[in-house]
Formats: sequence, C-alpha cells, structure tokens
Amino acid sequence: MTSAPAGEPREQADLDVEARLVARYPDAAGGLRAYAELLATDGVVRGLIGPRETGRLWSRHVANCAVLEELVPHGVSVADIGSGAGLPGLPLALVRPDLRVVLVEPLLRRATFLGEAVEALGLADRVEVLRGRAEEQKLAVDVVTARAVAPLERLAGWTLPHVVVGGVLLALKGEGAAEEVASSQQALEKVGGGQAEVLLCGAGVVEPPTTVVRVVRMTAGRRRGPR
Repeated sequence: MTSAPAGEPREQADLDVEARLVARYPDAAGGLRAYAELLATDGVVRGLIGPRETGRLWSRHVANCAVLEELVPHGVSVADIGSGAGLPGLPLALVRPDLRVVLVEPLLRRATFLGEAVEALGLADRVEVLRGRAEEQKLAVDVVTARAVAPLERLAGWTLPHVVVGGVLLALKGEGAAEEVASSQQALEKVGGGQAEVLLCGAGVVEPPTTVVRVVRMTAGRRRGPR
C-alpha cells in the first residue's frame, strides 16, 4: 500500500461516528480503523476517494456502510456489485465475520486495490474479488449490495439475477429513494423482484441513518440484457 499526503483534518462529527461504530462492533475496531487508513492513503492516491473526503471517512463511508449489516441475515453469501473502494462490501465483512463476500468491480485499478485491501485486512479466507461487469458474472448469492451504482430501475437488472429466489437486493440510496421506488416497480417485476421498500439503518451510529432500498427476489424473472 502507498502513503498519501495529509488530507483534510478530521471533523468532530466524524470522530464521534467512529467512536459510536467501534463501540457497537468492538471486535471489528482494529479492522475498521485499518480500512479507514487504507482509504485515506492508498484510496486517495489511486483516485478512489476524493482528498476532501478524508476528514469525514467514517460518517460518509465506513460507518454509513457498516450499519447495513442490520439488514443482512446470519451466515449468508453476499455480492457487492460495483464495489469501487470496497463500499459497502468491506465494512460488512469486517463487522460480520459470519458472511462470505464477493466484491465485483470492472475497473482494474479498483479491483487491484480491493485485492490488496482484502489481503491487508486478513479477509482472504472469506472475501473474494471478481474483476468484471455485473452482467458478465454468474453468481447465486443470498444478498446483493450496491452503493451509488445506478438508478434502481437499471440496478435491479444488473443485480437481482445474481440473487437466489427468496434472496434480497440491498441498495444504499439517498433522499430520492422513495421516488426511485415509485418509478421502478415495473422494471423490478421483470427481473423477478417484489415490492421495493425503503428502510433506515444505523440509528444511534450515523445521523441521518443510512437509507436502503430492499427488494426481495420473488421469481426467476427475465434474464437481464446488456447495459
């Protein structure tokens, strides 16, 4: 891993979020802090994280993603589609040692970072990196996750086909989640998705709580087409 110039100073709110997160997941504290350090150094050098983000890595990225675990059943397999710098897949793996995680990322520089991060964090026994586009993979997992990848209507076509019937898509979204859900139901149904619901997680750790769109795969649906 590579060192980076000093970034933005830590915001007090970010320090507070870090303290609350490691208090909730004390066994993962070392791994979470090591991952945040990787993002603040190598992640910035490789252009995966903006230099201005280093002062709020916990509140905007690490904790915001780690709390997604509240919606993930015990002992399941997870595929993080368009993983980028490992968000939310790596925080999930760190706080939930019962999970097996696949990080799917098409860009070489990101996939290389992910592979190095998995090794550095000691996760190689249960976290795998697959380089390629989502539609090129053939997965059958219990949960797929995605963060800031695409509008829900398109995202469902790339992700739900990788979920077993009865499994779920958990998409981290922003304030417009309800509007996306309202306009995407027909597209969800075409790929076997049920009614989407907007959920919040991370109350007491992150403020505002993380917004997640949850879609259960009800049927096999129709195979996704190309982007």
